[in-house]
Amino acid sequence: MAQNIERIETLTQRLVSALAKRRPHSPGVEMPGPDLFATATSAWLKLLAEQPERVLGQQVSYWGETLRHFAEVQAALARGTLTPPPSEGPRDRRFSNPLWEAHPFFNFVKRQYQINAQALQEAASALDLPEMSDRRRIEWFTRQMIDMMAPTNFLATNPDALEKALETEGESLVRGLENLVRDVEQNNGELIVSLADREAFRVGENIGTSEGTVVARTKLYELIQYKPTTGQVHEIPLVLFPPWINKFYILDLKPQNSLIKWIVDQGHTLFVVAWKNPDPSYGDTGMDDYVSAYLEVMDRVLDLTDQKKLNVVGYCIAGTTLALTLSLLKQRGDDRVNSATFFTALTDFADQGEFTAYLQEDFVSGIEEEAARTGVLGAQLMTRTFSFLRANDLVWGPAIRSYMLGETPPAFDLLFWNGDGTNLPGRMAVEYLRGLCQQNRFVREGFDLMGHRLHVRDVTVPLCAIACETDHIAPWRDSWRGVAQMGSTDKTFILSESGHIAGIVNPPSKKKYGHYTSDAGFEQGEQHWLDKAQHHEGSWWGRWGEWLARRAGDMIEARGPGEGFGPAPGLYVHERA
Repeated sequence: MAQNIERIETLTQRLVSALAKRRPHSPGVEMPGPDLFATATSAWLKLLAEQPERVLGQQVSYWGETLRHFAEVQAALARGTLTPPPSEGPRDRRFSNPLWEAHPFFNFVKRQYQINAQALQEAASALDLPEMSDRRRIEWFTRQMIDMMAPTNFLATNPDALEKALETEGESLVRGLENLVRDVEQNNGELIVSLADREAFRVGENIGTSEGTVVARTKLYELIQYKPTTGQVHEIPLVLFPPWINKFYILDLKPQNSLIKWIVDQGHTLFVVAWKNPDPSYGDTGMDDYVSAYLEVMDRVLDLTDQKKLNVVGYCIAGTTLALTLSLLKQRGDDRVNSATFFTALTDFADQGEFTAYLQEDFVSGIEEEAARTGVLGAQLMTRTFSFLRANDLVWGPAIRSYMLGETPPAFDLLFWNGDGTNLPGRMAVEYLRGLCQQNRFVREGFDLMGHRLHVRDVTVPLCAIACETDHIAPWRDSWRGVAQMGSTDKTFILSESGHIAGIVNPPSKKKYGHYTSDAGFEQGEQHWLDKAQHHEGSWWGRWGEWLARRAGDMIEARGPGEGFGPAPGLYVHERA
């Protein structure tokens, strides 16, 4: 006991010291602006004035449910037995401990939480908000409040944590405090829960190990050429542009699920860009610099392979930027790109989906202030943003396991990658959020860049787009809508099962997620496309591989990378934010 008390005192001092290092952010990125509160309050007062019976009905219903619930528990305690009512709705993993059903106290807490949650959701949905963005934001913040106040998030009302503390005589709580202090220290005063053991993986050693050579290095990127694994390769090289919001080795976690290795094994000369993790000195780097980098990479690849054509792939934001680049090439009369593939890429941002809460003026202005002050949009802020889109899975659940149960974060490669974030250059982040996400210029009046007004209709090369059915970052319907507006007359759309990452990193060997194709075309909307779609078992990789092979030219003797700047995965991938 004395040792634990001493450890707690030391850890508390470290925690206070670490928290003191936290740099405050702009208020715009910490909470919604006052306009949203005023809008919600006005809508509620309007509802109260026009339909007082509805507001009172909600209150009476809530208090009635609460009193009935309390009376049932009192009666059960008087009888000495508790027979919980059958659970309604889908099973909630947070309440899997049997004590949530069998123990009077925990059952009472759980059911009252569910009553409270339902009342909040009904109150929010009753507000008459003309703007869809306001409705979505109110719903989103209501859901965040409900998730945050779950009884599982508090020690006194979490049976798993209490049982573990008793079993370990408090050791689990001390370990949890150690985990908490470690996370705050590692993130310079920010509380961001670790999702994976940071010491379990070394990029280039047991993750991201495909063989290759860095054949070019600039201030903004490294270009990696991968070593061929076949005696012959397709004549036309392939360049893959990964997103710079995170790191490229998501496509090369391990040999069994490496898309990079699979592409090379299909006989393609593959080049992959590894983006620089920018520091504040990159504050004035903009979208024009990234498009220029695309053009430089294409020049370099054509020069290295002595070819006049190349195939290209863009993933997520890199796919959006690839579309901008293709529009620019079209306007310049440059036909070097033979075909383009888009992985979970958006070009039409008319429907902001789950990002609505983050794309309104208060938040974007906050980002602009952050960028002006620090030069970058920090990785920690982006990690927090993406995590709260799936708060129970990426925030509260991991926090409970780490801080309440005292568990060591798992050695999970995907979660390790998820925590290895990157900064964004300040100017680029603001241009992307305002010009593309907020104002949707690429499909409306055009996006001005490098002396040209770029439009999605100028994407005219043969293309294949892969979207993912449950993707919450780049919803497949939005991806489809952007592809439908591209000017190409040779368009293929593949819909993979699963989400933004698992739907893409879906090797044929797993036989886990299938995919859809359709002959419906792009004239009658995405629902018509889906209604006419055929489901196929297994990964989409093979289908895309066949599509790509038909556009990759004749087979020639394999060409390996020459001398370069060092082995893959290069230097930039090791830079931590």
